[in-house]
Amino acid sequence: MLKLVMFVFQVLNWLVGAYILLIVIYALLSWLPGGYQSRFGQIIGRLVEPFLSYFNFIAIGPLGFGPIVAIVVLSVVQIGLQAIEGFVIQLLL
Repeated sequence: MLKLVMFVFQVLNWLVGAYILLIVIYALLSWLPGGYQSRFGQIIGRLVEPFLSYFNFIAIGPLGFGPIVAIVVLSVVQIGLQAIEGFVIQLLL
């Protein structure tokens, strides 16, 4: 049972980390001409834009800080998952 719980939390942690990487790639695509219009950019946009839309209001002039805030939020989620994992493991021991 303990290994199953650890595996589930590792998978969740990996998924959040992979999503953070997708957000970074999406932000870097803005530096490339036509980056969002490429097939690769469209696929990443479909995955990332729904979550980033919650943070698009954070901007100073033409600079948007939505991806940075989204990454910080997801990092806090990762820390929370690790804390919950530790708590659940202590309960199972």
